[in-house]
Amino acid sequence: MTSRTPPTPPASGSAPRRLALAQLVNSVGDGAYYVCSVLYFTRVVGLSATEAGAGLTLGWAAGAVAGVPLGHLADRRGPRGAAVALAVATAAAVAVFLAVEDLPSFTAAAVLYACCQCGLGAARQALLAALVPERERTRVRAYLQSTGNAGLAVGAALGGLALHLDTPAAYRAVLAVDAAAFLAAALVLSRLPAVPAAPAGAAGAPRLAVLRDRPYALVTGLHSVLLLYMPLLSVVVPLWTVQRTEAPRWTVAALLALNTLAVVVLQVRVARGVTGLRSATRYVRLSGVLMLASCAAFALSSAPSSPWAALAVLTAAACAQVLGETLLAAGAWEISFGLAPEGRHGQYQGFFGTGTAVARMLGPLPLTWLVLGGGPAGWLALGAAFLASACAIAPAVRRAEAACPGGGLPAGGRTPGGGAADAAGPATAG
Repeated sequence: MTSRTPPTPPASGSAPRRLALAQLVNSVGDGAYYVCSVLYFTRVVGLSATEAGAGLTLGWAAGAVAGVPLGHLADRRGPRGAAVALAVATAAAVAVFLAVEDLPSFTAAAVLYACCQCGLGAARQALLAALVPERERTRVRAYLQSTGNAGLAVGAALGGLALHLDTPAAYRAVLAVDAAAFLAAALVLSRLPAVPAAPAGAAGAPRLAVLRDRPYALVTGLHSVLLLYMPLLSVVVPLWTVQRTEAPRWTVAALLALNTLAVVVLQVRVARGVTGLRSATRYVRLSGVLMLASCAAFALSSAPSSPWAALAVLTAAACAQVLGETLLAAGAWEISFGLAPEGRHGQYQGFFGTGTAVARMLGPLPLTWLVLGGGPAGWLALGAAFLASACAIAPAVRRAEAACPGGGLPAGGRTPGGGAADAAGPATAG
């Protein structure tokens, strides 16, 4: 049974703790990288902001494509070995950033980095699915998310120190720390139990069955719309706060800190209520309601003329958003695991994870146009899109649950109804 006292991982054994340690180490490096990387690319390498943005966009586009075949490789070769190899490859990609001198070499490094990152995410999810009992996967995933956010906060503080020093050596040190963090994570992952490779499947079955699983693709697409909250937080809210409200400029940092700390505190607790696909879709639907409320509050934040009143409205909006984010994450994890056939979690998680890359790649420009150009009406339109997508998840999940991947594969497919009901008794076989 699960532990009820966070932050102890809910599954028994050392696997969740080692997965969490790998996540923590990685997140510390990533937190420092996220804070400093753009300044390194522009001020040290000498790229323009447009060149850096174009290279990173191309990189994440390649990563979104690479996630599925690399996840399939994790299924066929074993997720532990694939995760270790991809963590080492990501460390090498970060090290390559230290040697780039122009746009072509930077773009090549960005493509390598994003592909390895997306593949590593898929392999880790497949590893989690193999090592953690089915009924505990969502709660273990929540524990990893909470741990990861704590690591990001620590890494951001290290990155802040580099920003304060503002020297090429400081920025290069941050990238070296990130590369070392990936190597350390690879070492931790190598200490996990070996997981056998999944069987090849029925003769004539497609190798990448997820690409023919249209119901799963629909669920992934709807989830991608909801993931637009990520560029919203990192790009649109800071611009809106500074340009369209009277709130103090430090509000931007305060809202990001609030989001990070709230996820650390809430995610494990929130995930306890998800026990199957039915509760998962309810959580996603409620997240849409909260995201609509958050967008409405952000729309209102431009009205107060008092800085403190604007700050209060923005804080309320951020609180509604982060609660919706934690509900969405818990529900989406259950859905992504519950609808994936056993033995194909690598490719299915790789496909589901493309939503993150797509949202980060395509979200900033249209969201900035919608919100900064449309003002409060743009916020409300975005909130309505969140709510519509969240409400559409339940029928899409029911359709995917009733289907077999790849248009009815005779073997290795989902069991209709498998994992759908909320767990009220002994877990059924996967």
